Amino acid sequence: MKCEELLAMLNEYVDGTVDPSVCMEYEKHMAGCDPCKVVVDNIRKTIVLYKEGKPYELPLTFRNRLHETLRQKWPKSGPGS
Repeated sequence: MKCEELLAMLNEYVDGTVDPSVCMEYEKHMAGCDPCKVVVDNIRKTIVLYKEGKPYELPLTFRNRLHETLRQKWPKSGPGS
C-alpha cells in the first residue's frame, strides 16, 4: 500500500468501515511509515476530542501564535478574496 492509497480511504479506515483485509494492509503500511501513522493518530485524537464535546484549552503561547498567524493571513485569504 502506498501513502496515497492510505489517505484516499482514511475516513473509512478511521471509522472502522473498511474490509478487515484492507485494515491489515493499513497496519502493515503504518508500521513502516511514520508520516501516515501521525496522520491517522491525529485524526483519531481529533475525533475523541470532538466526541467529548468539551472545549480544549490551548496552551497560551500556542494560542497567541495561532491568533497572530490568523490575523496576518486573514486579509490575504479571508472573505471576499
